[in-house]
Amino acid sequence: MKNLIIVESPAKARTISNFLGRNYKVVASKGHIRDLPKSSFGITVDENGVFIPKYSIPRDVNPIVRELKKLAKEAETVYIATDEDREGEAIGYHIAMAIKKEPESLPRIVFHEITKTAIQYALDNPRKLDMDSINAQQARRLLDRIVGYKLSPLLASKIQKGLSAGRVQSSTLKIVIDKEREIKAFKSEEYWTIDSLFEKSIESSIYEFNGQKMEKMSIKNEKMAMEIVASVAKDSFVVQSLEKKERKSKTPPPFMTSTLQQSASTQLGFSPKKTMIVAQKLYEGVKTNNGNMGVITYMRTDSLNLAKEAVSNAREYINSNFGESYLPEKPKNYSTKAKGAQEAHEAIRPTLVEFTPEIAKEYLASDELRLYTLIYNRFLASQMTEARMESQTLLFEGDKSIFKASGRKLLFDGFYKVTGYNEKDKLLPELEKGQEVSINNVIPEQHFTEPPPRYNEASLIKKLESLGIGRPSTYAPTISILQTRKYIEIEKKRIHPTEIAFTVIEMLEEHFSEIVDSSFTSNMETQLDEIDEGKLDWQELLSKFYEPFMKKIAHGKEHIVSKKIAIPTGEMCPKCGHELLRRKGRYGEFIACGNFPKCKYTTDLEGNAPPEPELTDIKCDKCGSFMVIKDSRLGKFYACSSYPKCKNAKPLVPPKELDIPCPRCGSVIHEKEGKRGTFYGCSNYPKCRFISNGEPQKEPCPECDGMVVHKVLKTGEFYECIEKKCKFKEPVPEDKLKSPKEKDKSTKNESKKD
Repeated sequence: MKNLIIVESPAKARTISNFLGRNYKVVASKGHIRDLPKSSFGITVDENGVFIPKYSIPRDVNPIVRELKKLAKEAETVYIATDEDREGEAIGYHIAMAIKKEPESLPRIVFHEITKTAIQYALDNPRKLDMDSINAQQARRLLDRIVGYKLSPLLASKIQKGLSAGRVQSSTLKIVIDKEREIKAFKSEEYWTIDSLFEKSIESSIYEFNGQKMEKMSIKNEKMAMEIVASVAKDSFVVQSLEKKERKSKTPPPFMTSTLQQSASTQLGFSPKKTMIVAQKLYEGVKTNNGNMGVITYMRTDSLNLAKEAVSNAREYINSNFGESYLPEKPKNYSTKAKGAQEAHEAIRPTLVEFTPEIAKEYLASDELRLYTLIYNRFLASQMTEARMESQTLLFEGDKSIFKASGRKLLFDGFYKVTGYNEKDKLLPELEKGQEVSINNVIPEQHFTEPPPRYNEASLIKKLESLGIGRPSTYAPTISILQTRKYIEIEKKRIHPTEIAFTVIEMLEEHFSEIVDSSFTSNMETQLDEIDEGKLDWQELLSKFYEPFMKKIAHGKEHIVSKKIAIPTGEMCPKCGHELLRRKGRYGEFIACGNFPKCKYTTDLEGNAPPEPELTDIKCDKCGSFMVIKDSRLGKFYACSSYPKCKNAKPLVPPKELDIPCPRCGSVIHEKEGKRGTFYGCSNYPKCRFISNGEPQKEPCPECDGMVVHKVLKTGEFYECIEKKCKFKEPVPEDKLKSPKEKDKSTKNESKKD
C-alpha cells in the first residue's frame, strides 16, 4: 500500500499530490477532526486537580475519520503534514488519536512553502510531533473554553441573553471601548496657522515670532493671529539660510501576518479576513507556468526571518534586472519587535522569485494577483538598497518673524523601484544668503483640534500586536467574532462599539478586571510560549487561572447587580397592573411587563401586541391538547397549545412525497424546506437519517444500482451517485436542466468546496 500523507486542506492535498509519485497518497482531514463538545463544558478536573479535556469527533466528521482509519491501516507509513504552528501541531495530534495511532510514533513533516523541493526535503527529514507545542495549544483551548463557558452565561443572566466573553475577545473589545471613551471625553481647542507666499511662489509657514518658536497650537486665538499678521505686513524679509541635507529611506522588512493585513487594508482595501482567505489560496496552491504549486510561504507568522536560498535568489534577480546600484553589499536581515514572536518561522515571501507579477497575470484571479504583487514587491524591496532623498530648508527672516519653507528631491529611488514612489519633487529656488525677498500674501487660518481617530481593522491589529495580545492566527477571527456578537459595527472602515459593549466592559472591569487587562492577556501569551518551550507545565498554568476565576464566577452570581436594560415607561400592564418596562432583546427594543415571568405581556414600541396563535380543532398526537397555528421565519406551522410542556410541532402544509423509496430503510422520501433551502429526507426520521441536497432520481446508478441525485451548483448541474465507493457523475442533459427559479432555490446555501 502507498505511504499516506495527511494534511488539513483538500487544496493543499491536491498541490502536494502533484509533486509526488504513485507511492504516496495525500488526503485531507478538512480541518479539526476532534474538539471539545459544543453542547457541554467538556472539561473535568479530577481529585488531584488535573484538567482532563473530553474531546469528541463531530458527527459530520465521522465519515472522514472512518476513511482515514481505513487508509492508515493499509499504508506502510502515515505522515502528519499539517501546518507548522501550534494549531497545526494540535490538529496532527488529534488526527493520530482519531485513527488510533500513537502520536509520537508517526513521522511529522513540516514545510514553510508548498513546492516540490520543500516537500521532498520534509520527507527526507521527518521529526516527531512536538508535545510541548501541542500542550501549549491545549492550554489555550481549555483557557478559552473556561472563560467562554463560565463567564458568558453570567453576562447573559446579568445583562442580556446571547452575550459572550472571551480571553482575547474581551481584552480587544476593551481597547475599542477605551478609544471611544477618549473620543467622548475629548474637548476641542482653537488654534491658528499663518502661511505665506513669497516671490517665485515659495510657500512657507511661520516658524518663529519675537524669538519664540511657533509650534502647533502656539497661536491660540484670532487676536493673537491678527497681531502677527499686522506685524508681518510691515516686515521686510531676507534669506537667512538655505540648508540641504541628504537622508535615506530605510528598506521595508518583508511581511508577517499583521503587517500584511495592515498593508492589504490600506493599499488594497481588503479586510483582514479577506486577506487571509486569499493568502491561504496562494499558499496552498494555484496554477502557475510550472504547474500547480504554492506561490507564497506560510501566511500565519510573526517572524521576519528569510531563508538564505530565497535571499540569494532575490539578490541575483535584483542584480540582473535592476543593476548593481540597487543591490546592497550584504544581504539584509530583519528582526521583529512583536512580543513572543516565533523566530524559528519565516516571513511571508514568494516561493519562486522567477514567478513575477507579470507572469502571474496569466494565471491568478484578480484579488490573488493584487495580494501576490504586494507580497512579491515587498520581498524584493526588503533586499534592495535604500532610497536617497535631499531635504531642503529655506528660512526667511524679518524684523520680528521667521518663515520656513521646505522642499525635497529624490536622488536615487532604490527600493522604490519596485514598491513605487508617488510623491513629486518639491524644489526650492537657489537663493543667496542675505538676499532680499518680497512677501506676496499672508494667510491666517483658524483650526480646531480633532479627537483621536477610531480604530480601523488595520490599526486595531497593529495595536494588538504591539501589546502582545493574541497571535497571527487570531487577529482576523477576533475582529470577526466581535462583529458577529454585535459588540462592534464597522462604518466607513472605522470600528464603532455598540451600546451593549459598554455595559459588558463596565461589568468586566469591575468584577473580572484581569479578563480585559491587556497586560494580563499578554502575559498569558508569554506563559503559553513557555509551555511551548518546555519551561512551564500546562496543567500548572490552568490550575493557577481556574481556581481564582471560578471563585469570582460564584461570587458574581450572588452579588453582581443585574444591568439588564429595563427603562420604566410609567404605564401599567393591562393584564396584571404591574409597571411596563422598555427592554432591549436580541431582535431590538420592546415593551414588557415588569412582573415577568409570572406575567408575559409584551408589545412592540408602538403598543402592538404579538398576534395570538390561531386555535384549531386538530388534536396533538402526543398529549391530546389542541394544536395552534404559529408563524416563524420559515412560514406557518402547527404547534401544541400546551407548549412548553409539550413541544410537538408539524408543518402546516404536508411535505411533498416522492414516488421513490428511501435507499436506507424503504420509507417515503419527503421534499422539505429548511434554513438552507430545499432538501430531501426520509419520512422515518429520526429512526432513519437519510438526507440529500440533490433531488433523488428514479433511475438507479448504472455502475452500482445505488441512488442517483440531481445536484444544482453554481458550477453547473450533474447527476451523482450517493454511494461513497461509487464515483459515477455525469452532466445533466439540456432538456432536464432546472428553471432559473428552481436553481436559485436549490443553490441557496451551496458554496464552493475544495
